[in-house]
Amino acid sequence: MPDVDGFDEFYRGSRQRLLGFVYALTGDRVEAQDAVQEAYIRAWQRWSTVSGYDDPEAWLRVVASRIAVSRWRSLRSRARAYLRHGVTETVPGPGTDTVEVVAALRLLPEEQRVAIALYYLMGMPVADVARETAAPVGTVKARLSRGRAALAGLLAVSDLEEATDA
Repeated sequence: MPDVDGFDEFYRGSRQRLLGFVYALTGDRVEAQDAVQEAYIRAWQRWSTVSGYDDPEAWLRVVASRIAVSRWRSLRSRARAYLRHGVTETVPGPGTDTVEVVAALRLLPEEQRVAIALYYLMGMPVADVARETAAPVGTVKARLSRGRAALAGLLAVSDLEEATDA
């Protein structure tokens, strides 16, 4: 078992210096905090070895700086890939019809909503919906039927409201 008291003392005595060092390397406080945290985790995992070094803090500085540089390289590689592949086309937001259907689905009982989502959105056969929801096939068919009827009523009401508002 690692020397908990020794590690705690080491941590309290070195954390601010190490954070300042890595912050100076990265220029980003959050990145520095993440790298330092990861370095201390690695030190804790190897504390029985690291504590025996002449300068455990030097080992920790090397580890933290390598973590920070590795993250920086990863971000740089992602940025290069982004530039190489160009801007991805934006996905259009949901239309008003989709928003209305989702709002209407939320008003249905959970069993009907799940059955409709699995059958219509996931394209699952009734038998698979029955197996996944642990309900008999007849019950799933009834939920689908009732759910469709309820959705038709809910969506028709919103259409009527729009027609009378216009």
